[in-house]
Amino acid sequence: MAMEAVLVDCINTSLRLYMYRNATFLCERLCAEFPSEINLQLLASCYLRNNQAYCAYHILKGTKMAQSRYLFALSCFQMDLLREAEVALCPRNEPNPELPNGAAGHYLLGLIYRYTDRRKIAVDHFLKALEMDPFLWAAYEELCILGAAEKASDIFGESAVLRLQQKHLSWDMSSKYSESGADDHSTLLGTRSLSANDSSPRHLKQLHDNGHREIAAHSQGTTVGTGKGTQHSNSGPPNVSLYSTPSPVSTQFSAAPPPLYRNAHAQSNMSMVGGEGSPRSAANAVNQAPRKKIMDEGKLRKSSRSSSARAAYSQVSGRLFSDSGLRRSSRLASDTSSQASSNASHVGGNGPSHSSAKLFGSFPSTSKMNSGSGRSGTARKGHSWSTENFDEGRRIDASDDAGSDDMAVSRSAISVSGDDKTHLRDRTNSVIGVAPNSSRIASGALELLGLLRTLGEAYRLSCMYRGQEALEAYHKLSQSQYATGWVLCQVGKAFFEMVDYLEADRAFSWARRVSPYTLEGMDIYSTVLYHLEEEMRLSFLAQELISTDRLSPQAWCAIGNCFSLQKDHETALKNFQRAVHLNPRFPYAHTLCGHEYVALEDFDNGIKCFQSALRSDSRHYNAWYGLGTIYLRQEKFGFAEHHFRRAFQINSRSSVLMCYLGMALHSLKRHEEALEMIDNAILADKKNPLPMFQKANILFSLGRFDEALKDLEQLKEFAPRESSVYALMGKVYKRLNRPEKAIFHFGSALDLKPCATDAAAIKSAIEKLHVPEEIEDNL
Repeated sequence: MAMEAVLVDCINTSLRLYMYRNATFLCERLCAEFPSEINLQLLASCYLRNNQAYCAYHILKGTKMAQSRYLFALSCFQMDLLREAEVALCPRNEPNPELPNGAAGHYLLGLIYRYTDRRKIAVDHFLKALEMDPFLWAAYEELCILGAAEKASDIFGESAVLRLQQKHLSWDMSSKYSESGADDHSTLLGTRSLSANDSSPRHLKQLHDNGHREIAAHSQGTTVGTGKGTQHSNSGPPNVSLYSTPSPVSTQFSAAPPPLYRNAHAQSNMSMVGGEGSPRSAANAVNQAPRKKIMDEGKLRKSSRSSSARAAYSQVSGRLFSDSGLRRSSRLASDTSSQASSNASHVGGNGPSHSSAKLFGSFPSTSKMNSGSGRSGTARKGHSWSTENFDEGRRIDASDDAGSDDMAVSRSAISVSGDDKTHLRDRTNSVIGVAPNSSRIASGALELLGLLRTLGEAYRLSCMYRGQEALEAYHKLSQSQYATGWVLCQVGKAFFEMVDYLEADRAFSWARRVSPYTLEGMDIYSTVLYHLEEEMRLSFLAQELISTDRLSPQAWCAIGNCFSLQKDHETALKNFQRAVHLNPRFPYAHTLCGHEYVALEDFDNGIKCFQSALRSDSRHYNAWYGLGTIYLRQEKFGFAEHHFRRAFQINSRSSVLMCYLGMALHSLKRHEEALEMIDNAILADKKNPLPMFQKANILFSLGRFDEALKDLEQLKEFAPRESSVYALMGKVYKRLNRPEKAIFHFGSALDLKPCATDAAAIKSAIEKLHVPEEIEDNL
């Protein structure tokens, strides 16, 4: 018994110091000397922390305890054995099995159902996880990705407060029981609880977003027996939240959180009290240097808090949105076909762009056209900010030294305002009680729910591709929350989906300054630099990402974009395939592979890549778009229209998707529908030249030459160096029997040095300039 206690203590110490190999070795000695399923859980947790899921899989296979099944399911999930993971969580011989670890169990099961294409059941489990734990941001994030999220006010509103009240009362009763009735021998020996934090939803999110390279999976609330073969029982309260503070009995030998989320957990707790290392202090260090004095006062206030107050705050401070599934925002192909061949051509396989390499060969990118735009979604100067003295109940406000007259943003902007906040606090206190600690917990929970409400609504709007509304929601955040890597990356993605690459560049650049170690969203940033043709900056970004983590798919996507920008599609494809190998559930990498295959005219493999992307995320509209472009080039216009329409149903505000759908409808001889869709595309983004050109092309094919010429004259003013515009104008003048004008515009098109295919078509048109239309049509 004494040896077992010493071994447990040494193992937990090694885990706390991140010495996983030493912990694994000692845990093997523990299991050999004192064999039990509880000890096997600890050994499996050591293996999982050391990225050895296959070891945990083998030692836990066939175990029956709830926590063992959870750890086994995590191992299966990491090894992509989803069917076994599902059976472990929901044994078939049990009619209504209770999932282990409550909200985390439902979240894991939701992921399994999502990746086995059972969307409705996945949504149900994510909702159930949020009902059990309203601070489980990762579940709400998954709902947004699936397009099934309710309004954030419904999830993080008053109903969440009531659930927190019930959970708090349940924990209080269990804590009193643990203090009064705990086994003295259990207290002496300690517990091998690897704290619910270690099997947190954030770890699952990191697992399936970043190639499953780190995982924290530890048993929750277990107590070591007195010797070999002794029956073990749970010492923690049965309904304690994942974010609850463990009872005094279960803290003596509890393992420290692994490095994967330790920083996020520390930041989350510190951000509640304004401590050093919190997102607030990090943001102010970069953007608000003159506030150092006030932040130092916050540190003094933090240090003066009692231990009971800290325990109260740790109970409601969850791990917030450190990760995000990678939704899912990818590139649309940047080229189309000439209408003469009714084919859409793709150049470089790189995303949403208003220009087209074969149609608009040397056309400048839209982002360059927008250089005069006055929008600045990232310039947030002059906002007021505030810190709270929780001991004295007063608020200290300070103005930004920048002296800007922008609107002030205070902490009240991220929580319920005025009477609503007072009503919720009073209602919370009436149930929880009026003890000082309970009052602080209620106040902190309200504030945190207010923050999640703002972030959740903004993220939901972003996943619905309502970019401008999402940006307005993000601007409601305080300066300290806005100036964090996660928020700035989401802002950059919103601008990217709006095809505003300059603003997206500014947002991502700010995110790199605030958190240069952040990898999430950097694949999208590399695509932004691709469209801006910033070859040197793109190369530098790729090198930085590789030096940060060479096993991240985002880094290899950036490298692939570098080679794609240089038209080295074969090397680009190899790098994108490396990203797929690192994380098979990363839909963006599959999509990029598909674009490179299309550039190499390997349509069969391109179709396979786009379909693989859709298996990971059925709402990945860029993959639907990619399939549409392939079928359009193969002149399978019915299939092309179907896939473009599916993409349009997901992202109904994309001018590029509207344009391509109109092209497919025109190819199907549905001209009126095509013109209507093209007009909608022009209204959606008046700076996009592609739908304007396609409208002129459709009018030309319908014989409405005067209308086509009028649109082309406007487009020529907007894109004076686009050869395709002049070429089409030459065709119009030829049909109007004005050969002098026709030859002038054909010559102007050749002077702009179009691609070889377009140049050959223009020369052929010049040679047939005096051939009658009837004879030309029969040639």
